[in-house]
Amino acid sequence: MKKPLTSLMTMLLVVLPILSSSAFAANREKDEDRLENSGTVLKEILDVPDDIPQDLLDKADCVVVFPSVLKAAFIVGGSYGRGAMSCRRGEDFRGPWGAPTMMALEGGSFGFQIGGEATDFVLLVMNERGASGILASKVKLGADASVAAGPVGRDASAETDATLRADILSYSRARGVFAGIALEGSTVRPDNGANEKIYGRDVAAKQIVLSGDVAAPASAKRLIATLDSRTPKHKS
Repeated sequence: MKKPLTSLMTMLLVVLPILSSSAFAANREKDEDRLENSGTVLKEILDVPDDIPQDLLDKADCVVVFPSVLKAAFIVGGSYGRGAMSCRRGEDFRGPWGAPTMMALEGGSFGFQIGGEATDFVLLVMNERGASGILASKVKLGADASVAAGPVGRDASAETDATLRADILSYSRARGVFAGIALEGSTVRPDNGANEKIYGRDVAAKQIVLSGDVAAPASAKRLIATLDSRTPKHKS
């Protein structure tokens, strides 16, 4: 009896590390795909005239992209998405765009809502308070913290009171039918588990985007190149 049991234990000791390594590699590939897709979605959205006002994009300290956020609702809404955030490096966010941290969006909203959709979201983080909040833990999006906007003209929304007060502005590209609130009640936070897979080590989101010491992975090439080309300089 002992011999078969010993053989089984030996087999498990050999097989389990292989399975674990395979699962880690598969998850890392998924996160790299999300990062690449974030760059693709951002480029597509910015290539459409008037989707996001250029004036606001130039004033943003950080940009968060959530490709294909899933929402489904009947009376009570819910949302789930994974994406990435890049911030301008250097003092007062005046430098070039830096390595991205992976991000998670979770939560929902209450109200009369019928339908379901997959939606791409771009969040503009407009000031240090908004950036610090997101990087520290998680931020709950609400009517006073986030403005959901459609095509409004590249400079049209810069003068609104809501925009001037907001820490975070949100823009969306829907690929379905949905009636209800976009992101109100959802939370945004760093996805530390995905960061560990992308960068190969346990590194804090704040260190990734602000220190300037973390090299961007190859999968972030399009995201950073798009930001550098479309808004190379921070404007007050």
